Amino acid sequence: MEFWRNHRARALAIAALVLGGCVVGPNYKRPTADIPPDYKEAGSFKQAQPSDAIAKGTWWEIYDDLQLNALEEQINVSNQSLKVTQEQFEQARAALRIARAGYFPTVSTQPTISGNRQSQTRALFGGKGSPVSYADYLLPFDVSYEPDVWGRVRRSVEGARSEVQASAADLANVDLSLHAELALDYFQLRGLDSQKQLLDSTVEAYEKALELTQSRYSGGIASAVDVAQAQTQLETTRAQDQDVAVQRAAFEHAIAVLIGRPPAEFGQPFAPLQSPPPAIPPGLPSELLERRPDIAGAERRVQEANAQIGVAKAAYFPLVSLTGAGGFESATIGTLLQGPSGFWLLAGTAAQTIIDGGQRRGISEQARAAYRQSVDIYRQTTLSAFQDVEDNLAALHILEGEAKTQNAAVAAAAHSLELSNNRYKGGVANYLEVTTAQSAALGDERTAVDILTRRVVASVLLIKALGGGWNTSQILNASR
Repeated sequence: MEFWRNHRARALAIAALVLGGCVVGPNYKRPTADIPPDYKEAGSFKQAQPSDAIAKGTWWEIYDDLQLNALEEQINVSNQSLKVTQEQFEQARAALRIARAGYFPTVSTQPTISGNRQSQTRALFGGKGSPVSYADYLLPFDVSYEPDVWGRVRRSVEGARSEVQASAADLANVDLSLHAELALDYFQLRGLDSQKQLLDSTVEAYEKALELTQSRYSGGIASAVDVAQAQTQLETTRAQDQDVAVQRAAFEHAIAVLIGRPPAEFGQPFAPLQSPPPAIPPGLPSELLERRPDIAGAERRVQEANAQIGVAKAAYFPLVSLTGAGGFESATIGTLLQGPSGFWLLAGTAAQTIIDGGQRRGISEQARAAYRQSVDIYRQTTLSAFQDVEDNLAALHILEGEAKTQNAAVAAAAHSLELSNNRYKGGVANYLEVTTAQSAALGDERTAVDILTRRVVASVLLIKALGGGWNTSQILNASR
């Protein structure tokens, strides 16, 4: 009875030691960042949540383009870069499980069956009547446990959990970047289709102009110089038309790789870009911290670095270990599991490093410097995010006005070309005036197409800068 009272007292003492342990190191507080009250370049945009216009997870549907939707859906299935990041996330989750294992004791066993023969001339031999040969059946259990007295394991788990969440944010950021890259390539390809459509129609018009000039030359109305100028204008435009095909092929190949297909097996139908980008309300700057996965990832790594300070600080305190062994041992298998065959051992140790030549101090200083570095990275990531939003808000705002101006220039150039053609047909002007008007009209129309493409590209970049409908809440359960 006395034995069990003592045993219970020991167990209660151990439980008090384990449960009463403290957690050393600073508790985490989210670092501050300079957040402006509003976007400088918001202009006439109405302040609202991006989710008002952007579907969470499928933000590209805002463009109402079935071909784009079909391509975007293939990234999650086939893109190799996304799969690489997915595996990195799985590694982080496995590392968290490893860290959590420190909460539990380690139990091992090594059953042994042996036959033994002892020397009759060895020291302490029992003499006559003592068995020389005997069997030994052993069923041992070894238990070791390191109570988390100072919070080292808890800080390690906290850091591993933060790394899992940071990896989840990295995965979301790569996913967002890949989908945005596909949309950018797609719309630039469609912009080149618009360029080709314009150049094709221009080549057709120049061929008719050349035929007319040759007829006038045959009739003695036009000169050979006029024919040469018309021929030069036509061939120059044909060369420009062919050059667009080179650029288009490069974007088509890039799209193929993004969706995980060999370029030789992929083709994108001809589809000129026609519509301007949809309106994208940017919301408030303070909301950007919750919308950008790269900001969330940087903030999670600040917490991870903070937890490592606690791990380093725990090294200053004694390392408490509990070990135990027990089991059954018998000379015959029939009595192996009987009470008299049982044995046990319980021990506890506390190891303390006294002199380490400054190693622990160096590790602690290193952890604090890493924490300060992570805070700086977080703040720089936040600043860069605000810059991305401002850049693309400005681009959309300015390009919208530029498009109106350029459309007026296109109309004026078309009218000028019409007047020059009439003057040439009436014999009032030479063909140089016509070719000059043709070049100006074509240049203005190509610029208008380029501006439309840049506007759509800027809208994609703005959605990416706003996080694409993503939210920090999507990583909170990543470590479960």
